[in-house]
Amino acid sequence: MKQINNWIKTIVFIAIMMLPFQESFAGNEQRAGQAGASELLINPWARSSGWAGANIAGVRGVEGIYSNVAGLAFVQKTELVFSSTSWLQISGFNNAVSNISSFGIAQKIGESGVLGLSVMNMDFGEIEITTVDLPDGGIGTYSPKFMNIALSYAKIFSNSIYGGITIKMISEQISNVGANGIALDAGIQYVAGAKDNLKFGISLKNVGPRMSFTGDGLSFRGFAGNEDDYKMTVEQRSSELELPALLNIGISYDINVLRHRLTGAGTFTSNSFQKDQYRLGGEYSYREMFMVRLGYTYEDGISTPSSRTNALRGPSGGFTLELPMGANTFGLDYSYRHTDPFQGSHTIGARINL
Repeated sequence: MKQINNWIKTIVFIAIMMLPFQESFAGNEQRAGQAGASELLINPWARSSGWAGANIAGVRGVEGIYSNVAGLAFVQKTELVFSSTSWLQISGFNNAVSNISSFGIAQKIGESGVLGLSVMNMDFGEIEITTVDLPDGGIGTYSPKFMNIALSYAKIFSNSIYGGITIKMISEQISNVGANGIALDAGIQYVAGAKDNLKFGISLKNVGPRMSFTGDGLSFRGFAGNEDDYKMTVEQRSSELELPALLNIGISYDINVLRHRLTGAGTFTSNSFQKDQYRLGGEYSYREMFMVRLGYTYEDGISTPSSRTNALRGPSGGFTLELPMGANTFGLDYSYRHTDPFQGSHTIGARINL
């Protein structure tokens, strides 16, 4: 019990210490977009993104690695999740700013621990190489690659308290320039109510040192004196970029009637480098086999094009079909996030519980 209390106090203390920091910087329009590794803010999973990521307090399984790692502790044995996202679709399902492929696996360890691993890869396709002398290209292409690898551990501390921690490795690369970084996430969930239908959650995400780019692409050939004198290579330094740290505080409530379940959830997100957000979502479930979700993310100025700083307009939706396979289950997930000026973001996922 003493270990449980110490662990909870540590997470709560970190969250409380972050609040003044978040209040000092969050919502500052002048800082919007100044952080690096903004892909850390993209939810690659279909279930939680279908209701706007509002279920910080009630997320379960592998998807908790992104939303609230404490939810990973609810894995019963083994869980595998695959997803593909057409991010900021331009025209046609296969034509998007980026295609995101994600994979996650979780394995229960011992009586109360769960170990999880997730990989998120962003592919931007082939981009024409241009220079000052050749602004129209014609000299080849390059392909940026972004990858996040997260290793998580979550634990059941009691019938009501769940917690976890994640370490993430960040990689952003092209052929001759790249950046690497590391970040930490932590989260807790508290379950209450006569039927465990009231849930609270806190998650602290993307806390880590600054990143900077290095590589041959930041250097060029220079001359000292005349061109026939001394030739040298001049290397430029990239500015350091901070990570988009944020704090989530959420609540959810389940209403169960016979084989039906209706869940409402809300989350407040305090961002360091963009506007604060309020997420509301609802999920209807029939026998935990068919689920429909709706969500909305609000931030200041989101309904006005001149003041909007986010391509996501707010509304989102999705559904799940969970099929039993003996003692195991197989699930199909889909979510849609409305965007402007793009044609939305679509995510399709598959889930196997063994």
